[in-house]
Amino acid sequence: MTDQADLTARTTVHLESAGTALVLEPRPGGSGLPEVVHWGSALEGGASTYAALPALTTAPVPHSALDVPWPLTVLPGEADGWSGTPGWAGHRAGGAGAVRWHDVTCEVEGDALVTRASSPDGIRLELRHGLDEHGVLRVDASVTNTGEAGVPLDVAALRAILPLPVRADEVLDLTGRWCRERSPQRSHLDHGTHLRASRRGRTGHDATLLMMAGTRGFDWRTGEVWAVHTAWSGNHEHLVEALPEGAGRHHAVIGGGELLSPGEVRLLPGESYAAPTVVFVHSTEGLDGLSRRLHRSLRARAVHPTRTRPVVLNTWEAVYFDTDLDQLKSLADKAARIGVERFVLDDGWFGGRRHDRAGLGDWVVSSDVWPHGMHPLVDHVKGLGLEFGLWFEPEMVNEDSDLVREHPEWVLRPAAGAPREWRWQQLVDLTNEAAFDQLLERISGLVADLGIDYIKWDHNRDLLEAVHTVDDPAGPGGRRVDAPAVHAHTLAYYRLLDDLRARHQRLEIESCSSGGARVDLEVLDHTDRIWTSDCNDALERASIQRWTSLLVPAELMGTHIGPATAHTTHRTVDLGFRMLMALQGHPGLEWDITTCSDDELEALTAWTSLARELRPLLHTGDLVRSESPDGTVLVTGTVDANRSHAAYTIARLVTGRDAVTGSLPLPGLDPTRAYAVRVRSEAGLPAVVQNAAPGWWDAALAEGGVVVPGAVLTGVGLPVPLIGPAQGYLLDVRAV
Repeated sequence: MTDQADLTARTTVHLESAGTALVLEPRPGGSGLPEVVHWGSALEGGASTYAALPALTTAPVPHSALDVPWPLTVLPGEADGWSGTPGWAGHRAGGAGAVRWHDVTCEVEGDALVTRASSPDGIRLELRHGLDEHGVLRVDASVTNTGEAGVPLDVAALRAILPLPVRADEVLDLTGRWCRERSPQRSHLDHGTHLRASRRGRTGHDATLLMMAGTRGFDWRTGEVWAVHTAWSGNHEHLVEALPEGAGRHHAVIGGGELLSPGEVRLLPGESYAAPTVVFVHSTEGLDGLSRRLHRSLRARAVHPTRTRPVVLNTWEAVYFDTDLDQLKSLADKAARIGVERFVLDDGWFGGRRHDRAGLGDWVVSSDVWPHGMHPLVDHVKGLGLEFGLWFEPEMVNEDSDLVREHPEWVLRPAAGAPREWRWQQLVDLTNEAAFDQLLERISGLVADLGIDYIKWDHNRDLLEAVHTVDDPAGPGGRRVDAPAVHAHTLAYYRLLDDLRARHQRLEIESCSSGGARVDLEVLDHTDRIWTSDCNDALERASIQRWTSLLVPAELMGTHIGPATAHTTHRTVDLGFRMLMALQGHPGLEWDITTCSDDELEALTAWTSLARELRPLLHTGDLVRSESPDGTVLVTGTVDANRSHAAYTIARLVTGRDAVTGSLPLPGLDPTRAYAVRVRSEAGLPAVVQNAAPGWWDAALAEGGVVVPGAVLTGVGLPVPLIGPAQGYLLDVRAV
């Protein structure tokens, strides 16, 4: 019989921060890995409550199962009784199955719980669960081969896995494709494995960013949610998994890690493998709560950009490959006139690059296009007071290039021949030190010579058959094998970025990958923003940006105004809506503004001024989101820390079922205060049906706006005017 002493005698270790807690129970005598007792909301009572959890929450033993309750450990496996996806998988020449860990220690070290263990066959494990001040949990894992000389250890998987309670019964993840990134898909959490595995060699247009599980019907503002993100730009996976017998004292699990190819990580004695960081976050306030924790955590990083985000003009959709000096000067002149602060020259400036089938990899200023060098353009741009940026795609190469003709061995390919082309491109082997060094020197030399402030770093294909020929460390002397290279290439890519930034302290770099195919938290530790999508159709962008912002704060998300008719969808959207959508991130333009009318230039000048005025709020505040019941009208707001200033975008996507949308509350404000609400015409005005504007509308168009009690704004909301699809407006809300 269990008495009261039994319920309080267990030893636990825990982390607690910002309303989130992780509780582990070490095994007696270090005989096994610690069990995860709880991950989620912090509990009243602290240490004494957490110490009572193990005995109080022990699960019953079902029929036809293990004879006693089994633990879900910090690295679950068969030896623990876990029949699901294992935390660790590896072998030595086909030997060694489930590992029985011993000599286990689990200690609090600063803001982390650190678990160390060994296996009888020579594996040393270290797991670090770190909980930051914003409640974001980061799991770092590594293994070292401590076995006998000459016997390699093949790593198959090193995943981070945490439990989910029974009330988490819905799964939400994201999918997508080129120009339609971040499309949500929701399902019931059923038995089996909901696995999102990417073998693309880059994060991918279809990357989920966050794999989320939550209480039924969880939404932007409501419900409890648990989420995971694998911070890695190569092959990776996310999973939610439920077995009929549960997961120890829990219902299901959620996790992620790097997806390794067979033989990709082979450790000789003394060598180690460090898995990518896996990020976990929990919220009791829906998806907005997840974003608030993640955004605040990102903004607290030492590497987070601190400079004001300049308004950008990128030349791609303005000139494409037609890099004519006079045209570019005219474009820069117009850009400076309307308030642009950074001018970025895109593809077509180098080597034989007059189209996308040749020249890629030859990072030398083209003497055909620039007979006097690129300095005349750079000097002109900087003379206007603008920063200068330049496009590169360093990891890719055309077969028709001087680089391939001179160094065919620098192309990443199997011995059988080149992989299938993608946009007539192959991959440069960054693990080849000669190739790496040439890229570093060519790019660094141009940055220094031209005074480049910003690099748009592109990556336009998936990595197929990404292997290189290497010596087999376990084979007979002289044996060569095709070895998987995505892991090593990804690390070399990060090193190339870091070496460039170390040489050029003020250089900023954008992660672009045919749009939004390289978006993850690790790449954001090495760059300064992501290009959200190649699609500049503002109507498509409304959804793409909304779901990307789950993970990425506004100042790190490139959001540009494209031409009236988008070149990716051929849809025409008016300037007002395009300006409105571009304010939701790091704003800019991708458009030949030399063709604009005087009225359009005047509107753009007012828009850039508004972007500069509001960016201190938009790039530091908390994101809040809601929508009409039928999902046709989106509310996207940013609220400052003391709830005295906010900006809300109200955007209609398509026609609704009802003739009148009704009132939509503005979340995040203080109901005890009063606010002046103003419609900012500089962000574009919708075509409001005459004689049908709501009562507050005309007053809000005036300079001082309309004063509204906070309780009305948060509890009732303001009626939405009658506006058509692809129209919207911006509300500037300030406490009075």
